[in-house]
Amino acid sequence: MAKSTYVYVIYIRTTPEKLWAALTDAEFTQRYWFGMRSESAWKAGSPWKLVDGKGEVWDAGEVMEVDPPRRVVLRWHHQNKPELKAEGDSFCTMQLEPEEAAVKLTITHTIDREHSKVIEAVSGGWPKVLSNLKSLLENGALALDEPYHAKRAS
Repeated sequence: MAKSTYVYVIYIRTTPEKLWAALTDAEFTQRYWFGMRSESAWKAGSPWKLVDGKGEVWDAGEVMEVDPPRRVVLRWHHQNKPELKAEGDSFCTMQLEPEEAAVKLTITHTIDREHSKVIEAVSGGWPKVLSNLKSLLENGALALDEPYHAKRAS
């Protein structure tokens, strides 16, 4: 059982299919993830990575489970900051559930380590990324312009 867990729930006025596309299309993720691209073939067992505009890989792993447009589980390993990389693999589950005219998106990020610096880092990142995603899908504009990796690199 994971010793450190971060859970974030957000409701986005869209369809599961549109939200799935927004989460898995590299070009679209770059728009709301502060220039970062989430790249994968989105099949179980395929590699996954989060890449900045310069081609630097910030996070990488594997698609562990995939059930479009309902659920994806990623093995996630940070690649840049030594203290985060040293913690090893974490797991990120994205669960999409229709809820009236919206979709409930639940992000659960876990690692088998107490007082994880990875979980501390994602707990600051996920709210910003998902606020941008919600704003972009609902209003066509971003909520925040600060580069996601600027905080992570400090």
